[in-house]
Amino acid sequence: MLKSIADALIAFGPLGVFCIGFIDSLGIPLPAALDALLLTVAIQNPRLAYVAAALAVVGSVGGNYFLFRAARYGGSRLVKEKDVEPMPAGRREKFRQWFARYGLLTIFIPAVVPFVPLPLKVFVISAGAMRTPTPRFLGVIFLARVIRYFGQAWLAIRLGQDAHGFLTHNAWNMAAAVLAMALALVAVVKWHDRRRITAQLP
Repeated sequence: MLKSIADALIAFGPLGVFCIGFIDSLGIPLPAALDALLLTVAIQNPRLAYVAAALAVVGSVGGNYFLFRAARYGGSRLVKEKDVEPMPAGRREKFRQWFARYGLLTIFIPAVVPFVPLPLKVFVISAGAMRTPTPRFLGVIFLARVIRYFGQAWLAIRLGQDAHGFLTHNAWNMAAAVLAMALALVAVVKWHDRRRITAQLP
């Protein structure tokens, strides 16, 4: 059934990109990769490349927002046992503190790089359940998706059919670059915290 739905959506081109982006971001797996569909649309019709990218951003942000809100208001039923294992109160509090500081980075990395094997929906659900401020969450998702989808549209316009090969051959280089930036941001946050603690000492 999902295969039939995906095939029907693919036929709609840019509008199908929006629908697949929304449905996939809700956590419903479709047998059609949004990234591959966006590249195909952009290669076949370069004039619609950025339109398709914009629709992919809107669909993905919308789907992630609904998943985030569902987790924020009664999302415990959405979290499967295999996704989040029960933790003792002490460890749960430590995880809460860690997520409050670095959680948005764990959302940004898989949201911006399609090759990182991290389950984005788990972090989106965690962000909702831990009541991450909505503007911050949406800002991170929006920025990541704009970079990802408009970057793919730009590659499709510039490289045409070679865009698929370029992304495949440079997948882990791109992932490593994003991870390096994330680690640098973590280092900056820790440095800022140490400076603040030092300034508060008598």
